[in-house]
Amino acid sequence: MTGSADALPPVRDQSPASRIDPNIPHPARIYDYLLGGKDHFMSDREAAEQLVRVSPGTREGVRAHRAFLRRAVRHLATKAGITQFLDIGTGIPTQGNTHEIAQQVNPYARVAYVDNDPIVLVHGRALLTGTTTGMTTVIEADLREPDVILSHPEIRRVIDFSKPVGLILAGVLHFLTDDEAPHQLVEYCKAVVLPGSHLLLSHITLDFAPKVQQEELGKPYENGTAPMIPRTHADVTRFFTGWDLIEPGLVEVVDWRPDENEYQEPIPGGHAWAYGGIAVKP
Repeated sequence: MTGSADALPPVRDQSPASRIDPNIPHPARIYDYLLGGKDHFMSDREAAEQLVRVSPGTREGVRAHRAFLRRAVRHLATKAGITQFLDIGTGIPTQGNTHEIAQQVNPYARVAYVDNDPIVLVHGRALLTGTTTGMTTVIEADLREPDVILSHPEIRRVIDFSKPVGLILAGVLHFLTDDEAPHQLVEYCKAVVLPGSHLLLSHITLDFAPKVQQEELGKPYENGTAPMIPRTHADVTRFFTGWDLIEPGLVEVVDWRPDENEYQEPIPGGHAWAYGGIAVKP
């Protein structure tokens, strides 16, 4: 979920496919490549391989991050009783999408996806279909414009903001610089949702890799649509200001309520380089 309003093509009613630039790496497509998907270009593959050279455990870490998302969504749909989800920065559809997990638990669950890569819209319209009883939609929009997202007619058709919402910001905020005020963007979203709403958030960190410099990790993204900004545990915790973190708090994604029935593959280097957590709005 990257790019700014100024960076988006001026004509948004062009077909999404016509606005895909294969020469500029995009985080959604890099992530897709690392997950073993097929919706990426040479520029994305080259950037991904640069990341692997910096961190040999990148592929395994990305899969661990995806497993965290599945567990966390399942918690929201079961233990927390959330019936509607706003997933911002969803990425290219793959196995274990939010609506698949939520609607396995509750066939009536509603899910709205948001991403600013037009390739997500191309595939999302075909693949992000829900149950016959639930509702699923996908729009092209940017987290930097939360008012556009929250007022979008498709979002309003699926999400009822007079009821608690599961707000998902998984692996997206580290593509915003501090100058883009990511903490204020989360605060803006918090102000819109009711008490009882939950925030599911994950974020890249270098806390587990003290010998790696931020510039080194961010280099593969230099020619892309957004930078990579790792943050410390304290910085990521700030996103939860005004929310009540549930146990086990903000932890490395592999340590967030691991499922004993879920295989956790070894990660070269031992860490997934990402924090994850869920909090509730009091």
